[in-house]
Amino acid sequence: MGRGRESSLASKLVRGVFVFFVTCVVMSVMLVVAYRWLPIPVTPLMINRVVENLFEGHSIAIQYHWVPRSEINDRLENAVIASEDWKFYEHKGFDWPAIEKAMKHNEKSGRIRGASTISQQTAKNVFLWSSRSWIRKGLEAYFTVLIETLWSKERIMECYLNVVELGDGVYGVGAASELYFKKPPAKLNSAEAALLAAVLPNPRRFLVARPSPYIRFRQTMIQRRMPLAAETVPDPGP
Repeated sequence: MGRGRESSLASKLVRGVFVFFVTCVVMSVMLVVAYRWLPIPVTPLMINRVVENLFEGHSIAIQYHWVPRSEINDRLENAVIASEDWKFYEHKGFDWPAIEKAMKHNEKSGRIRGASTISQQTAKNVFLWSSRSWIRKGLEAYFTVLIETLWSKERIMECYLNVVELGDGVYGVGAASELYFKKPPAKLNSAEAALLAAVLPNPRRFLVARPSPYIRFRQTMIQRRMPLAAETVPDPGP
């Protein structure tokens, strides 16, 4: 009897785990499908930052509003491609040569170099939390495959530009453009677009409002590369 009960409990546990896994997969796919068309109302990163600030006794305000891709200047797309992911329109979510180079570099250096594509960053920003762990990296890869499969590249770029962190409590190019330049993202010039892209390695340390000499250097380099980045963007056609 004892062994039978143990076998029954084990079987129920396995079924429960299986049902939970399938439910999570189905729900995640449904969410990705919904976000293929719907504006993203909030992200886990935004909630995480609010909780952090709440415990630290800081302001918990969020500056964020969705801007359709048709109202975002192409210079912003060119700037983030030049800064973050030259092969965005070529790869399927992962830049394997860049990942291999980063792994070799990290084996020899104490300074960690990342190789995340815009697709990976979008998956992380939209669906996941900000801490570093193998579990989160695995989920990031899973969501990257999903959005590369179910979204267009244009939609991935639209979501990235709308939810990317660009300061403490500032998310997306809509809020950032209004806050830092007092204009909508459709009217940003190339220098302003390059400055927003320049802080992306660490937008809470590198400030758009008070750019350091290093950020000014990055801004200049990105601005110079933007015409080349524009050549990687496919023609939308008629």
